[in-house]
Amino acid sequence: MVLWKIEVLIGALAGALFTLLPFSCPGRIVAMPQQSYASDVQLQAKRSPVDFLPDGDRSKPSWKHAKSVEFDHDASGQSHYPQLSTRVASVWTETHIYFFFWCSYDSLNVYEGEDRAVERWQLWDRDVVEVFLNPQPERVNHYYEFEVAPNNQWVDLEIDKTKEPFNDVSWNSGFEHAARIDAKNHIWTTEMRIPIASMNVGAIHPDAKWRVNFFRAAGKGGDDHRKFLAWSIIPEGKTFHVPTRFGILQLVN
Repeated sequence: MVLWKIEVLIGALAGALFTLLPFSCPGRIVAMPQQSYASDVQLQAKRSPVDFLPDGDRSKPSWKHAKSVEFDHDASGQSHYPQLSTRVASVWTETHIYFFFWCSYDSLNVYEGEDRAVERWQLWDRDVVEVFLNPQPERVNHYYEFEVAPNNQWVDLEIDKTKEPFNDVSWNSGFEHAARIDAKNHIWTTEMRIPIASMNVGAIHPDAKWRVNFFRAAGKGGDDHRKFLAWSIIPEGKTFHVPTRFGILQLVN
């Protein structure tokens, strides 16, 4: 009987200690609540009957029939910049996911006189459009970043928010892209073609729902003077890297 009481007492103390661990033992690994997405904005990407090379031409049949979304608000959703209105569309094939951006502008800020064939680190410090794409939404903190500037400079990154640093510039998607500037109408466009295999996607299944956000950086000077636009707003702060705020990219036939 005494032995039984001791075992019960030890069990109770162990349970109490386990309950207190998250609060009394900083540094210990504890179970964290599962993250969930906080945005329901959506873009439908239709299936394209053919693959095609990007050249920045928006008159292709695939883009004429594509769904698109438009935004002109900053990342917080509080301020609007009609002069920077941005529209983006997406289509897909068995092997690639495509994006097309239409960007109104009042001036352009790019890196001048550089080799456009070479990946440009810190491209985001100039005018740029960005796709943050997560084809495995169950892995909230793991996604891919694709950027193209008006002069067709580029960078692609694999992102894992659980690591430090979280952006891997050594990753290479092999994505193709083209940009055009229509100076007369103050619009620049870019077209991206991303191989799904580069993101460890074996096949695209119709009605799949990936997670995505679209961004735009524009303007000259430091970050205090530039404009930062986001399709799915991020009330938490200025950083674009808030994957729980990604919207939905629905892949349809």
